[in-house]
Formats: sequence, C-alpha cells, structure tokens
Amino acid sequence: MFALTATKCSAQTEPKETEKMVVETVEEVTVEVLLQTTMGDIKLKLYNETPLHRDNFVKLVSEGYYDGLLFHRVINNFMIQGGDPDSRNAQPGQMLGNGGPSYTIPAEILPQFKHKKGSLAAARNNNPQKASSGSQFYIVHNDNGTPYLDGAYTVFGETVEGFDVIDKIATVKTGAADRPVEDVKIIKASIVK
Repeated sequence: MFALTATKCSAQTEPKETEKMVVETVEEVTVEVLLQTTMGDIKLKLYNETPLHRDNFVKLVSEGYYDGLLFHRVINNFMIQGGDPDSRNAQPGQMLGNGGPSYTIPAEILPQFKHKKGSLAAARNNNPQKASSGSQFYIVHNDNGTPYLDGAYTVFGETVEGFDVIDKIATVKTGAADRPVEDVKIIKASIVK
C-alpha cells in the first residue's frame, strides 16, 4: 500500500506558476495472517488505517494466542466468530463467548471499511465507547454484507483467500448459543506477510 502526501514548496496562499507540488511516497507494509483451521485455510489482510487493532491482532497471533481456539459462534449468512480463550479445550455444550484478555481496544470505526462478505471485525460487549474485545473477532458471511453493523463495530481487515472455507464453516450444524455441534478449530494462526 502506498500513502501519498502533498506539500507546497511555498507558504504563500496563492501558488505561483513556478511552484510545484512535492509528492512523497511512503510505502507501508501490509500484514497478512493465515488461519489454518480444521476446515481449511483463511488468509486475512489487516488494515494499516486501524493500527491499534492491527498491532493487537499481530501480537496475539505472534504469541500463539489463537492456536487451538474454536470458532465458537457461527450463524449462516451472518458471521463466524472466534478468539475466546475459554474455547481452548472447551467441553461439548460449554457456553462460550465471554473470554478474552483483561483489556479492550479503543474503537477505530472508519467509514471506508464496511461489513462486506469476508470483512474481519472486532467483537465487543455493549458499551457506549464501542471499545472492542481484546481478542474476539468475526468474519462476515453474507454475500450482501451486513451494512446494519457499519459504524457500530471496528472493521480492521478483510479476507483475501479462503471464502470457500468461510462458507463451509458458516454452514455447519450448530446447537445452543450458535456453537457448532462439531468443533471448528483454528489449528494455527501465523503472520505470512
């Protein structure tokens, strides 16, 4: 990704014919994360415009935090949700969805990032600041997106590969609290770029 910034060579308010715009190109590294799941691989691109969420996700992935966790809440044509540390070695039927680190992340809700199919967003409890869970995330599963969530949750990345895997996960049989009857696990999460 390239960010372009333009600066004038003169501080005058009206540019002269001889003034030129100086354009600086700053290259930013795009971070990609690979989620290896029991149903296949999903590759996610993280947005540089949401640095708090990006850096937190990278930190957790690098620490192996997501390895062995479940997609504990799955709703077809809506989303697949994971990142609850209580899901590691969870018993069948155990209620999940309240676990996470002891912190939240300030909202980074930007109008250009919509809830389209494959969007990666941060889950959160109901709070007026719209602060995100420290670890729980969801991936949108709806061909038309979920525009009614725009402006309410931080979208901090998107799927670049593995839409078929999202489809497979989203259509598994679920039980109480939308938990898959047969566990869908993140075997390993890793930084690939």
